[in-house]
Amino acid sequence: MNKPIAQLGPSTDRTAKTIYTLYLVGLVFGITSIIGIVMAYLNQNDSPEWLKSHYRFQIRTFWIGILFILVGTLLASVLIGYLVLMFSVVWLIIRCIKGLKLLEQQQEYPNPTTWLF
Repeated sequence: MNKPIAQLGPSTDRTAKTIYTLYLVGLVFGITSIIGIVMAYLNQNDSPEWLKSHYRFQIRTFWIGILFILVGTLLASVLIGYLVLMFSVVWLIIRCIKGLKLLEQQQEYPNPTTWLF
């Protein structure tokens, strides 16, 4: 399926899909998540409204994920931190898969400010 020329700019849904993929790969290679957040910040302003919701969601996913990792690391000495870290991995996977599914349907993310899924 060919996209119209107007959608071939820097902020297409392909860019958002790439960011979700970078976040998932970031579970193994952390640096890709940083590349993803930079891409989300760079593309959030020059995109259609439905796509802006995905960029907002991706930016929040990065920062909330960092918070979960910090809390999990701090609590690792009392063992509950490992549960927090496991939750953060599952949380990230669910958020990225849900975002990819909505992108495939070209729908905006219904609540990009949520802390959960």
